[in-house]
Amino acid sequence: MFDFTGGKKVNLQQSAETLIVKGLDQFNIGRYDSASEYFNKILDSYPFTPQAVLAELKAADCKYYQEHYLEALLHYKQFEERHPTNEAMPYVMFQKGMCNYNRIDTVDRDPDGAIQAIRDFTQLLRAYPVSPYTDEAKARIRAAKEFLVNHEYFVVNFYLRTQKFKQAEARLKYLIAAYPNAMIIPRAKKLLARIEAGNPPHFGISDWFADLSLPSWNTFFSSKSSIPSTEKKSE
Repeated sequence: MFDFTGGKKVNLQQSAETLIVKGLDQFNIGRYDSASEYFNKILDSYPFTPQAVLAELKAADCKYYQEHYLEALLHYKQFEERHPTNEAMPYVMFQKGMCNYNRIDTVDRDPDGAIQAIRDFTQLLRAYPVSPYTDEAKARIRAAKEFLVNHEYFVVNFYLRTQKFKQAEARLKYLIAAYPNAMIIPRAKKLLARIEAGNPPHFGISDWFADLSLPSWNTFFSSKSSIPSTEKKSE
């Protein structure tokens, strides 16, 4: 075997330490592409050093802050599988939920992001009932559930426009019974009353479905403690 080191022993620990410091420096100033290069270099060249675990996690964070949420989600899942007892696991599980939460689109689109976010945050709460992310996870679950109710309510829009009033009435009754405390319910009850009275709206239908979106999670955040969120999207 050829010795390319000139007979000198390479200190892998020191090399990995140098790379992680440089990677973190780039990460902290928002240069995520450059940071990723340092983290990936550690994973490729020094996979068995203590710095490799941190590099793996920060590589996932880079994808997250670049808003590549599906890629970030994959990285967090891989970290979870490889390091199930790592002390960062509550954070990793929270970030999985955030990846899906940030995928939530408008109410007329696929609600999969909201469904998966609720699942991920619920798993976090079950695994770690008390963590720095508990209160925010609960608030985001409530916000995502409100979004799903809004998504269901938006279906009534189609029924009204196609004059399928019986279907609209049935859908509204279901929503009111299934989600009595949802924020949209007062509006749904007024619309149901119009339909039951034989006076469904024929004009200005869009007014009944205005402002349907994902509500701010802060609306449901009741803790007195201040927990910094990792979300970068404006709400």
